[in-house]
Amino acid sequence: MTSTDLIALEPFEICTIRPPTENASLTFRLTRNCYWNKCRFCPVYKMGAVFSRRSLDEVLRDIERAKALDDLMREQGIGSPKYTQSDYSKLPGLADEILQVAKKAGHDVQTRRAAAELSADVDPRLAWFFSWFNDQPSLQDSLAHVLTWRLAGGETCFLGDADGLILKPEFLATVVNEIKSRFPSIKRFTVYGRTRTAARQRSLADLRAMAAAGLNRVHFGVESGSDRVLAFMNKGESSAEHVEGCLKIKEAGLSCSVYIMPGLGGTELSEEHATETARVINAAAPDFVRLRTLEIFPQTPLEKALKDGEFEECPEEQIIRELRIMISGIHVKTELLSDSASNLLDLYGKLPEDRGRFLKIIDDYLALSDRNKRIFSFNARLQSFLGQYGGLPEDLYETLSPYLREEGIDMRSCPDDILENIIRAIRSRLMP
Repeated sequence: MTSTDLIALEPFEICTIRPPTENASLTFRLTRNCYWNKCRFCPVYKMGAVFSRRSLDEVLRDIERAKALDDLMREQGIGSPKYTQSDYSKLPGLADEILQVAKKAGHDVQTRRAAAELSADVDPRLAWFFSWFNDQPSLQDSLAHVLTWRLAGGETCFLGDADGLILKPEFLATVVNEIKSRFPSIKRFTVYGRTRTAARQRSLADLRAMAAAGLNRVHFGVESGSDRVLAFMNKGESSAEHVEGCLKIKEAGLSCSVYIMPGLGGTELSEEHATETARVINAAAPDFVRLRTLEIFPQTPLEKALKDGEFEECPEEQIIRELRIMISGIHVKTELLSDSASNLLDLYGKLPEDRGRFLKIIDDYLALSDRNKRIFSFNARLQSFLGQYGGLPEDLYETLSPYLREEGIDMRSCPDDILENIIRAIRSRLMP
């Protein structure tokens, strides 16, 4: 590489918020943040994030930047003869080399990862959550993003942020075609969407044009099939729009993936939430149903409703009973996935074929004593945390230190109230 080539290299914007199935995808931001941003339960865009549409030139520039970084890694021997985890160790030196050349030339390049800017009085749990957001990635961040995609096979791409369906088909087609020309190994393109956008804003011809352009799958946050729950949570969509939007997506030839949120009805609407959600799934017949259990985040409108007595949170056992109602009531063919760290039970398989197996997992949990339910929850949450972050932060390590043994963590001597607090502390830091 020449100095001129190195000077031209820049980071590109990536999508921090994306479906779990897209964690290892190459990502590009077509919009920033969420234009609706009113859902009571959602913490994601509540700290001053402003919605904006990116211009086509901005997006095409990012694709070019990603391609340049991908080429640079190959030219530097990364990925030869194949990509390995050890390649990550080469990225800091490569980023430093680029930065040094840029500094000598008088260029200013982003050198540090920029977390969301928060005021000093933000709840520590929310500060932890937002510390993982990265609106201004550095060169090293961008290099690592491309490397992660390559290590996963280099076949998937997610286009963000919150609702890709608001974009005109022509815009999406131009972006997808450019990505395909630069990264021909990509076989799947996905976006988040709102069912209301699919039902009311996009014509069937629009959606078919998006499918023809290369879009493969849309992820919808259905959350609930109960109109009372949707209205209370200020979702801005109705159960009828959920059904219409999903059916329209499928008719256009796109794969439909929906998220439902056990616990979202609270104690008052728990059964209605479960039965009505099963009704909507039966009517919409999505290809995938993904579970994302409610977690109430600090400084969200839902936390205020909780404090004001407008909402009562479901205990974990009640949430599992909701799942039993939902799974018993879903009769269409679909794939169920528990691919969120917020979930207590691992439920992966197909309905209706695996219904009996799912119900046995649920009933085995429900048959546990109260004490063993807590131990089960602790172990499940801890494994989810370690899976997401690879280790424990200092404060959680100190909390667990009285229960550390040579053979592992032994919570048998931990009092119930302390155990509940530890479970809650771990849950509050899990990325849903």
